[in-house]
Amino acid sequence: MSVKRRKITFVLFEIQLQMDYLLINNMQFYAYHGVYEQENKVGNNYLVDLKLGIDLSKACKSDSLEDTINYASVFEKVNTVMQKPCKLIEHLAENICIELKTSFQKIQNIEIKVTKVNPPIQGQINSVSVLLFR
Repeated sequence: MSVKRRKITFVLFEIQLQMDYLLINNMQFYAYHGVYEQENKVGNNYLVDLKLGIDLSKACKSDSLEDTINYASVFEKVNTVMQKPCKLIEHLAENICIELKTSFQKIQNIEIKVTKVNPPIQGQINSVSVLLFR
C-alpha cells in the first residue's frame, strides 16, 4: 500500500491598516502625585506625550477645526486630570486616557507617555516614565 503525500500551502496576507495620528508632545505640568508624603507636599514636574489615533482625512480636505480634535482642548483635559493627585503615574496615565476617550469620540486609540522628572529616589535618575496603549 502506498501513501500519497500532499503538500499544503498556506498563503499569509499582510494587511497594513493606515491610521492617522495627532501627536501632542512634551506637555509640561507641575503636580502633586506620588507615594511619598513629600511628593504630595512639594510636588514635581511631569511631562505628557500623546499619540491620538483619529481619522484626519476629512480635516485634511476641509481645513476645518470641527473635523479634527482641537489640541488646546486636549491640553485642558489633560491639565484637569493632572491636578487631581494620585499615587502612581500608571493610574494617572489611565485616568488621562479615560478622560480623553470620554471627551473626544473621534479618538480611536491612544498612546500616552507620562514622565516624572527627577523622581525622589536615591541615585542618579533623570526621570521615570510609563507608556500605555489604549
